[in-house]
Amino acid sequence: MDRSRIPQGYTPLLNIYETQKAIGLLHRLFEDRLSGALRLHRVSAPLFVAKSSGLNDDLNGVERPVAFDIRGVSDTAVVVHSLAKWKRLALKRYQFHPGEGLYTDMNAIRRDEDLDNLHSAYVDQWDWEKIITAEDRNLDYLKNTVRAIVGALRDTQAFLRSVFPQLSVLPELPGEVTFVTSQELEDLYPDFTAKERENAFVREHPVSFLIGIGGKLRSGKPHDGRAPDYDDWDLNGDLLFWNEPLQCSYELSSMGIRVSPESMDRQLTAAGCDDRRELPFHKAVLNGELPYTIGGGIGQSRLCMLLLGSAHIGEVQASVWDNATREACEKAGIPLL
Repeated sequence: MDRSRIPQGYTPLLNIYETQKAIGLLHRLFEDRLSGALRLHRVSAPLFVAKSSGLNDDLNGVERPVAFDIRGVSDTAVVVHSLAKWKRLALKRYQFHPGEGLYTDMNAIRRDEDLDNLHSAYVDQWDWEKIITAEDRNLDYLKNTVRAIVGALRDTQAFLRSVFPQLSVLPELPGEVTFVTSQELEDLYPDFTAKERENAFVREHPVSFLIGIGGKLRSGKPHDGRAPDYDDWDLNGDLLFWNEPLQCSYELSSMGIRVSPESMDRQLTAAGCDDRRELPFHKAVLNGELPYTIGGGIGQSRLCMLLLGSAHIGEVQASVWDNATREACEKAGIPLL
């Protein structure tokens, strides 16, 4: 088992039947709390989009989407990596107004993912997007949105623990979110890798939001890669939690205030992606034709891991795993779905 690991003495808190019940309840609870907190309405979303549309998320810029042809259609279809760009376009098409937004189930295949306890080739998350005004494009608005999401998570955890008392042995999610910039993190731990910095900080601050991902730090390197055409690199971040069974930090949500025409212009050039300027979505942003928005994705299986105390994402999600992972989990008494 090269990439996945079994924590010593780990035992699932729920059996496989209880786990399935808890997953269903958790989904219903959190969707209700999230949509209420952020004024979101549920919509349908695509599993794949036309390659020429430029709507697929390039993530860190190196991942290969699953592509296929469709009989009678001249364009190649690509399975979405996320719906970051599609959601912004949908808000305009569906005639949403400032202060309200949408959410949807996003299912994706990420074929180049390195499989381990936290990563699967199958991605399931709540994707959400909300229209804001130009005046809302600031850090205070971003932070207040993060606090609202954490409040929805805490409400979900409290109800879930009342139904499944076994979960009460897990730490209660703190109400206070610690905000830190990626530059502050690099300054605190200059000799650490990005992941080591996150682990060191989140160990002491178990609910943290890391601000500013994508742009270069003073070291000359970004904290992490982020595509230049959806998040504003100065107004985005990752919501990080401490995973007790694995004793590590992990990202539950990547989110941010989306690019303005000005910030997309800067970021496309900085990333060496000026060729994207002629794609339909990018032209619409650069021409000021799309609304200002904030949005993100919240991992469904990762939230289940957090609130059910799971050590492996395969305990809460059906996917494909290598033989070594399956054998090690079976030997440790960890059922993979």
